[in-house]
Amino acid sequence: MKKLIIVGALASCLASNMASAANYVIDTKGAHAFINFKIKHLGYSWLHGRFNQFEGEFNYDAKKPNDSAIKLVIDTGSIDSNHAERDKHLRGKDFLNVSKYPKAKFESTDITFNDATKGTVTGNFTLHGVTKTIHFDIQKLGEGSDPWGGYRTGFEGNTKIKLADYGIEYDLGPASTHVDLGLYIEGIRK
Repeated sequence: MKKLIIVGALASCLASNMASAANYVIDTKGAHAFINFKIKHLGYSWLHGRFNQFEGEFNYDAKKPNDSAIKLVIDTGSIDSNHAERDKHLRGKDFLNVSKYPKAKFESTDITFNDATKGTVTGNFTLHGVTKTIHFDIQKLGEGSDPWGGYRTGFEGNTKIKLADYGIEYDLGPASTHVDLGLYIEGIRK
């Protein structure tokens, strides 16, 4: 009987800890989330673009922000630089090779907040068949109830990746070896 009481108390404790972190689905259906990129064009200007199709989820509890986690899956074929011919080239073998690598993925391994709103996300990013550990500087933008009876939390994050680290060797010139990535997400609590 004593063992049953201890097991019951332990199960209750675990359930309350799991319930304290809220799970969110990233609001891509309502277009309240974006994955943007920019890369220098020959060192003369910036080329901007985005990925139009991705999905993901995260969990977050303001009382225990360092217990948070995030997962993303990006449809690499949805790359959009606002120029059809360039996008065709970016989808091809010189860059993303979407016929062979249709998805890119990110999964956090650690999230550390320095204060109530700013921190760093570390995780594994898979692109072009290569997985590397990357770090995002993040900022919590806000959280609260929405007008439709839901609850939302939003973040932004920024990082820079080296194309050659992911086996993308196309020569764009010495000023264009890295891509800046911006992640802007708003999650709806499940």
